[in-house]
Amino acid sequence: MIGRLFHDHPRSLGMSWASHGAGAIAIGVRMIGAGAACIVHALVPALFTETAGRTVVDLHQHMTKRKAGSANPNSWPDYEI
Repeated sequence: MIGRLFHDHPRSLGMSWASHGAGAIAIGVRMIGAGAACIVHALVPALFTETAGRTVVDLHQHMTKRKAGSANPNSWPDYEI
C-alpha cells in the first residue's frame, strides 16, 4: 500500500519520490501564480495580458523536455504532473 501511494508512480517515470515531488511543487506554484494573474486580469484587463498563456506554453515545453530526457520516456503519459 505504501509503495503504491508513494513510490510506484515516480518509479514508473524513472524518478525518485523526492525529485518527482520537487517537480510537482514547482509546476504547482507556477500554475497558482498564473491563476492569480488571471484573477487580477479579470478585474483589471490591462494587467497580466499574456501571463497565463505564456505560463501554459512554458510548462508544456518544460514537461516535454522532462519526458524526452527521462529514464523511461515511453512510460510517461501524454500529460504529466
